[in-house]
Amino acid sequence: MQCLKISAINLDIIWKDKMANFNLLEKELENISADLFLLPEMFSTGFSMEPEEIADRNHESLNWLKKFAETKDTAICGSASIAENENFRNRLYFVTPGGEAAHYDKRHLFSYSGEDQVYSPGNERVIVNFKGWRILLQVCYDLRFPVFVRNNGDYDAIFYVANWPETRIDAWNTLLKARAIENQCYVFGVNRIGTDGNSLHYPASTYCFFADGSVVSEVEGNIVSAEFDGEKLLEFRKRFRFLDDRDEFEIKY
Repeated sequence: MQCLKISAINLDIIWKDKMANFNLLEKELENISADLFLLPEMFSTGFSMEPEEIADRNHESLNWLKKFAETKDTAICGSASIAENENFRNRLYFVTPGGEAAHYDKRHLFSYSGEDQVYSPGNERVIVNFKGWRILLQVCYDLRFPVFVRNNGDYDAIFYVANWPETRIDAWNTLLKARAIENQCYVFGVNRIGTDGNSLHYPASTYCFFADGSVVSEVEGNIVSAEFDGEKLLEFRKRFRFLDDRDEFEIKY
């Protein structure tokens, strides 16, 4: 695993305005260099339960991600509301510098807000490989379900992209740290900031945790950056072989 520099953005998403958010991101990230950029959940619109109004029907968000990746010669990851056949999905894209795209459809839909009534869930874990790193892709509410992400020795890091409001922010902070410790991996969680169209407020709460639960990210303005160190992670896992004692189980959908 090569050392991997990741930069996430505390983005004050402009409500339901894709072009405005694309332009904002280009401006904010213009002078930032990283191997990989990480964007919040539904980065192009904000987290909305009106997919018939906001959902991509012509790959708008994906096309922008591909263009950004090519222009900056970097990988980029972020989720968007998309229309697919007769369904809507909360889809997290991972795009490489060469324009190759993988995606994960959010498995755990936020029933508290009615997400499960308007979006269709995914039914598989998705792990992408980038520069020797195996990265598990997750979205917001997935964070509350540790069984689904239990490390079977098949990944080195988890990305969580979110719109997680201030009223429940202690859970976000605590669970990110817990996922890193219990799975002996890096966990990078990116949350939006500002106030959305539903009058929910989001504080700056983007962090990267190492496998021992320590914060390894640094903040400069709206950019939160961290470097994944493969040798450090492998040495930690070799010294503390806790994953060898994990329970075996089967997930049923």
